[in-house]
Amino acid sequence: MTKKAKSRILEAVHETATSLHAGGLIDKRRMQEYDALCLAPVGDYSSEAIVALRNRFNISQAVLAAVLNTSLSTVRQWENGAKHPSGPSAKLLSLLERKGLEALV
Repeated sequence: MTKKAKSRILEAVHETATSLHAGGLIDKRRMQEYDALCLAPVGDYSSEAIVALRNRFNISQAVLAAVLNTSLSTVRQWENGAKHPSGPSAKLLSLLERKGLEALV
């Protein structure tokens, strides 16, 4: 797991839960609860970070909007600083940043 835990104690709890999940002793739903409890939330994305991420993958605003299942105007507003991504959009941006474009298409 590439996410950082909130604390060393929660990191140990999450590591144990991951091992139990791999062994079949914790189901997927329960593991998701441990993920939510132990792992740090997705960070905020500034307009500069979104532009940099888009440039890193050499994609247009329209392609980014399609990949994130949002509108072109929303991506433009993010890049202009009028709005900031939150919820599922921020999570998808995090996945794009960590795992690449292939993870979302």
